Amino acid sequence: MTWKPHATVAVVVEDHQGRFLLVEELSSGKVVFNQPAGHIEENEAILDAVKRETLEETGWEVEPTYLLGIYTYKAPSNGVTYYRFCYAARALHQATDQLDDGIIAPHWLTPAEIKRLGDKLRSPLVLQCIEDYRNGRKFPLDVIVDGQT
Repeated sequence: MTWKPHATVAVVVEDHQGRFLLVEELSSGKVVFNQPAGHIEENEAILDAVKRETLEETGWEVEPTYLLGIYTYKAPSNGVTYYRFCYAARALHQATDQLDDGIIAPHWLTPAEIKRLGDKLRSPLVLQCIEDYRNGRKFPLDVIVDGQT
C-alpha cells in the first residue's frame, strides 16, 4: 500500500465581537464542530482552497490575512495523517445560505463556548488553532510558494 498524505486547509475567522466561525457538521455519523476546512483539490492554489472551503461550508466569503501554521494530525478514527494548513482570515460578507452536504450550520461562538464543546470538536486542532491565533502566532501569506498562482 502506498502512503498518500492528505493536505487540508482550515480557516480561523474572528468577528468584531470576539466570536469565531465554526461549522457544525456530520462526520462518520457523529455531529462535530470544526473550523471551515477541507481537502485541497488537485491543481488548486492553497489560498483558493481556503476561500472555497469557507464559502462552501459557511456561506461566508473571506480574505486570508496570514498563515497560522502547518499542523499534523493522525486521526484515530481512520489512521489517516492530515497536514492542515491553517490560515487566519477576515470575513467579508455572507454570500449564500447554500452549504455543502453534511454541513448542519455555521455558528459564531466565543472561545468559552468552543472550549465547552469538548469532545464534540472534530479534532484537538480546532482549539489549538484558535489558541495559536489568540496568542499572536502568524506567518506571512507568501511563506508558502504556490506554483498554481
